[in-house]
Amino acid sequence: MTSRARARREYACGACGHRTTRWVGKCPACGEWDKLEAAADTPVVAISAAGDPEPIGHSQDPDPGRVPTGVVELDRVLGGGLVEGGVVLLGGEPGVGKSTLALQALAGVASTGRAMLVSGEETVAQVRARAARLECDASAVEVIPEPRLEGAIAAITLHRPVACVVDSVQTLVSDQIDGGAGAVGQVRHAAAELVRAAKATGCALILVGQITKDGAIAGPRALEHLVDAVLWFEGDDVRAERILRCSKNRFGTTDEAGVFEMRVDGLQPASEATLAAVASESLDRPGACAFPAVLGSRVRVIEVEALVARTGIVPPRRVAVGIDRSRLAQVVAVLSRHAGLALGDHDVFVSASGGAKLADPAADLAVALAIASAHRGVPLSGPVAAFGELGLTGAVRPVANASRRLSAVASAGVGQAVGPRASSARRSEGATPAARLHGVSTIEDALETAFAQSANHNRE
Repeated sequence: MTSRARARREYACGACGHRTTRWVGKCPACGEWDKLEAAADTPVVAISAAGDPEPIGHSQDPDPGRVPTGVVELDRVLGGGLVEGGVVLLGGEPGVGKSTLALQALAGVASTGRAMLVSGEETVAQVRARAARLECDASAVEVIPEPRLEGAIAAITLHRPVACVVDSVQTLVSDQIDGGAGAVGQVRHAAAELVRAAKATGCALILVGQITKDGAIAGPRALEHLVDAVLWFEGDDVRAERILRCSKNRFGTTDEAGVFEMRVDGLQPASEATLAAVASESLDRPGACAFPAVLGSRVRVIEVEALVARTGIVPPRRVAVGIDRSRLAQVVAVLSRHAGLALGDHDVFVSASGGAKLADPAADLAVALAIASAHRGVPLSGPVAAFGELGLTGAVRPVANASRRLSAVASAGVGQAVGPRASSARRSEGATPAARLHGVSTIEDALETAFAQSANHNRE
């Protein structure tokens, strides 16, 4: 039971949507000047309690069901498909393939239920043209070109689709909120109302979100807390590979990752050849080392490349592509202090091949061996892969998934691996016997072992 009380005057910032009860020259939220304008009066209401609390164990509500999309990599990341009444936020750079992925997912849902696309950016003819080049059959997907928030919610409430995609949430405008399309206030209000509609109707909802120049979806953390899952689609215009990662998932794990290839006929699951992209002969050069990177339930072997060159620039350059720059600086410092490598007057360039991004500390040892190989001008032959976290004391620390990493290394045709000694005892749990692990405990041991294997290989 609610009752209307008095009206409260508020002022809204036209830049970020922040509201305050008094006018100020500078917005306290975003710092913009002269952006606050009088907003519509907000009534203050008294709200009664919703009901008595209920223990979780006494709840009679059924668990929400899953809605498979038919896109294998997307379902893998979501934990089996979309969730009825769940809201997924899909973000990524412009042109990475968010709309293509969303349309392919709707096409899969449409084969068993009603699927709807609310398009604020494209007309029906434009969506039809894009669907025509895709391998999937999207003819049953219903399209509504609607830039108004109230119209989008009305369509979801009236037609009650099994799954719906809003592309994109930044294009929706509500008459109840001041500011134009894309303003933070508009985006936040649109997302909140769409989440409420999805929960009320049981519709599995995907919100496509464009990212800002700062790398956040519609502003700094403006939408992530409102939705059930947050997916990031990564890739660039040069390479066909796309990686789908999950940073939040209320209905499953965030450890999985999906790998796609962008083709003329749309996004396709990456082949095993793409996942094991390193050829053993490519490691027979100075400055190259293989690293088994964990992608959810799979492991991908990536080539880490390094170039070390003498320079007269002070300080010397430390350039990293696909690897955290501060992590590279730490690895260089450990090599200088504990392995005796004179890198103070050398530029160091390190890159992960194929556009991969290595945030795993287990890549430290592979980076260190690649740098040492480039500095000495001697390849790590055999060929050799490496994994392990480097401590500041020069110790090689154990990392997770050692047996899976060794299996992937063997599958890629790399017969030797250097890693933490603690992983040797667990090698037989699931590793391929051909992937022989040389256990080490310090960076000095790792260098001696890796170059000893190289010397043995050259003698053979």
